[in-house]
Amino acid sequence: MELSEQPLAGAEFIVVDTETNGLGGDACELTEIGTVLVGGGELHDRWESLVRTNMPLGRGIQRFTGITQDQIDAAPDPEAVLPSLALLLQGRVMVAHSAAFDRRVLRQAFGRVGLEWPDPPVLCTAALARAVLPLQRARKLTLLADALGIEVDIAHRALADAETCARILCALFPRLCAHAATIGDAVALLRSRRRSRGAGASKQSGRQYAAGARELPQLDFEQLPQDPGVYIFRDGAGRPLYVGKSVSIRRRARAHFAPSTQRAAWTAHAEIVDYRATTSELGALILENRLIKELKPPGNVRLTSRVARAADEHHYICCRLDISFPILEVAQAPAAGHAVSIGPLRGRRWAAELVEQLDSIFGLRHCGRKLPRRDAPSAYGQMGRCLSPCLGDLDPNLYRRRLDEALRVFHGDARRLLLDRLDEQMRAAAGELNYERAAALHRRRRGLEAILGSLDGALEATHVRPRLILAPHPAEAGRFDALWLAGGRLLDFGPLPGGAHPGPLRPGAPLDPAELHDRTARVLARAGRIGELGAHVPPGEIDELRILGTYLASHPDLPSQPLDPAPDAPALNAFVRRAQMLNGSSQTSALTLAPASTLAPASTLVPGGASRRTRARAIGPSRGDTAALVT
Repeated sequence: MELSEQPLAGAEFIVVDTETNGLGGDACELTEIGTVLVGGGELHDRWESLVRTNMPLGRGIQRFTGITQDQIDAAPDPEAVLPSLALLLQGRVMVAHSAAFDRRVLRQAFGRVGLEWPDPPVLCTAALARAVLPLQRARKLTLLADALGIEVDIAHRALADAETCARILCALFPRLCAHAATIGDAVALLRSRRRSRGAGASKQSGRQYAAGARELPQLDFEQLPQDPGVYIFRDGAGRPLYVGKSVSIRRRARAHFAPSTQRAAWTAHAEIVDYRATTSELGALILENRLIKELKPPGNVRLTSRVARAADEHHYICCRLDISFPILEVAQAPAAGHAVSIGPLRGRRWAAELVEQLDSIFGLRHCGRKLPRRDAPSAYGQMGRCLSPCLGDLDPNLYRRRLDEALRVFHGDARRLLLDRLDEQMRAAAGELNYERAAALHRRRRGLEAILGSLDGALEATHVRPRLILAPHPAEAGRFDALWLAGGRLLDFGPLPGGAHPGPLRPGAPLDPAELHDRTARVLARAGRIGELGAHVPPGEIDELRILGTYLASHPDLPSQPLDPAPDAPALNAFVRRAQMLNGSSQTSALTLAPASTLAPASTLVPGGASRRTRARAIGPSRGDTAALVT
């Protein structure tokens, strides 16, 4: 059996990483290679070797990789190294991160010494992340590993990077197997989507225009509601093809098959459309994200949502508390694990400037996550702007107290607290007649004031303000989705109890907030102790928090009820009534939870057999499906 026809799940993979001399074109030479054997979702044998080069290494590349000229001079020649690699690749799939680069470097090295390139099937983990993690915009090796919760201790060395790449492959392998049955299918799935510029290249690039498409099944969208929500196209066997969201399910689902629309390949197989209505656009965004992760439909492999693009404009100041001597850093998403995340903030440059100021004010580390060891203080330490834990003699408790002081600022009015702290330091310096330091602090205060004035967004930790948010229906006043945020997570969401009622009740109908109060109490019980420094956020919820943070940043006027202290039933009752009045509702609905419905076909089937016409079906989830976040 050809290697490309073998089942993907049982294949063996050689994960490869190369280091070079940093030069381009024909001058590029291999300096180090590392491989890891992966099979059955586990890492097995490792192999690495330095490789002698003809040209000396530049100082820059030596500093970047840590590979010195003395190591290269003592390394074996390519003729002695590459045959071992060829033997490892025989009958296996080669995997690399940005695989086109590694394949080109290795092919050039093989050709330079007169060896035949084995030409194995090649998979790229960067392309794999682009395919199955559409909301993960940062796909560099270390950033992708961090997003998946993979610790990276060493970077820019061949074996260490190969191990990181192998762990990424294992983390994403189940999703790849869901889309590809054989090795050939996986290679085709991750192949570059760039259009050929040849004269005979197709201009449709995997899609079909309506005019040229073959006859499609008749799709009846009349049974779909006009409400916001999520729709799922399925084939005749019920397998999901595509998941989408809209503020009007019927209009958006129909648009995929409009005569003027460029049709995706999955449209030729669509025979059933399911839907799950929500009460708001925000609810539809969250539900779409969850269903894509759960169902992994092939039509969403290249998903690029407007929310994800908008999220690139927002950043977070993050502090991971599970590393020694934690640091503040700027990231595009909240930090996973036990951490503090501040934001979302607009303007990466201003966020980075604020981090620099915080590090100097509180004496925190200015270096990266990995703590270097030094014999003498860094420049920041010599200026008194860092406690210099790199010297190895600093009490960790002292550093942690300083870090806690910096993070506690974001539990309240951060702008006022930061400026007040500098004012206090200026007064203390002036009282000690240290006018030079007082003047320096005054200049720093002016700079910090300018940064805080330019930084737009939520300058507070995401976990410190538990609240209940109501997201309104785009067309019908008085209907809301309720979202409970606590502990830095979305712990519960769904239609406001009673808000899913198909029509308004009589004016002045009494509210029954018991269910709303009970759900709020359950959320607060799961959120842990309010006021704690830091929160634990599972890695699988990070993309959801990005969606939520971006939406709330662009809709700051959504009704919000603080949950600290915990409100009683009358307070929740009054909050809902105020929200309904502000939303333009002249009538109030009873707060009673609508009963869960069942999955039932909504269209008429052809007697005597299955119909090729679309069966529009409402997905009637249990209360837990829409009301509770699975953790």
